[in-house]
Amino acid sequence: MTVAPPRSTLEPKAASDRELLEQVLRNDGVDRDVVASIEARQHTDSTAIAYYIAGKSEYESGKFVQAKHDFETALRFQPENPAILAYYAALLVRTGDNLGALSYAERATRIAPDSADAISVLGYAQFAAGRNRDAIQSWKKSLVLRPDATIQGMLLKAERETSAETDYSERATSHFVLRYEGSQSSGVFRDQLLSTLESHYQDLVHIFGSEPRSSVQVVLYTSQAFFDVTRAPTWIGALNDGKLRIPLHGVDSVTPELSRIVRHELTHTFVNQLSAGRCPAWLNEGIAQMLEPRTLVSQGVRLTQLFKAEREIPLNMLERGFGSFSTEEAVLAYDESLLAANYLNARYGMGDIVAVLKRIGQGDSVESAFRVILHSDYGRLEEGIRAEVVRASQ
Repeated sequence: MTVAPPRSTLEPKAASDRELLEQVLRNDGVDRDVVASIEARQHTDSTAIAYYIAGKSEYESGKFVQAKHDFETALRFQPENPAILAYYAALLVRTGDNLGALSYAERATRIAPDSADAISVLGYAQFAAGRNRDAIQSWKKSLVLRPDATIQGMLLKAERETSAETDYSERATSHFVLRYEGSQSSGVFRDQLLSTLESHYQDLVHIFGSEPRSSVQVVLYTSQAFFDVTRAPTWIGALNDGKLRIPLHGVDSVTPELSRIVRHELTHTFVNQLSAGRCPAWLNEGIAQMLEPRTLVSQGVRLTQLFKAEREIPLNMLERGFGSFSTEEAVLAYDESLLAANYLNARYGMGDIVAVLKRIGQGDSVESAFRVILHSDYGRLEEGIRAEVVRASQ
């Protein structure tokens, strides 16, 4: 889940400390030598602020592993500082540790009950953990303290979801929390669905070599309720926005098609966990389709024509989500994404794809991760895909 970062700032008390701390950030990066020199002076407050400033910079650059270390170090020196606690909680939400985020956000709000930052982050943690009503109350309180368009949008989303799920029940397994309305489906169907989810989960753990840090939230909707809550384009069949949102179309058993859909959406959870939510859309969707599994047999001729004419969509234009695309554009974007994922898997293997995702999760750009792991870049990748498409058509 993308989290609006807090705006909290910490200010050094002494002018000499202020001057030194201004040197922590240089050339749009953290000067680790300066941070180390501040820590060496053994001044608790200055050291906490130095690591806090470093953590903020790394967080905003997507370098979550380093940011986590910085915030944890800052908290070692100032364990009750609400600004540090709020930022650390935001990081934990961003990286999928919802229960940990709740603990730190609640601590921050106890210390600073009138902090809009701490309260808004608490709302994110509550929403990610499925505590929608608590999140709504937190965000309302935060907005009273300080208007914020992003928080307002999240509040509206949570209210739509809560309204649609007023009479929902809940079932939990070791890895999933399933929310549903009783009249939508039978108990037998829900048992089948949870069994299918658990089976896919274990398979994906084996493929990716890791698993989500928190229980996966799964919500079943009627088709109308799905679009009312998500505001998704009509061509979308299901959605993973931190929760697996699945519309039911009168099914009373887990069909092969539904099994593929939930496997696809669950794959996004694993990809997002490894990449800390930074995976480009084309790679995310490509991997999810590849692992459904989906094939491109019927689309082969059309794709070959597009690639021969060099009229395909460049991959760097497919890094963001496809939600704003028309149906025709979305079909092409998904097909190209699957084609690219298949090429990467055939040429390098799933182990290297996972390694790329981990590098992205550590803050690398997509092309930087490609260069380090695959010794390639977008240009060479696209040339390879085009050559493979043409070769396969002959």
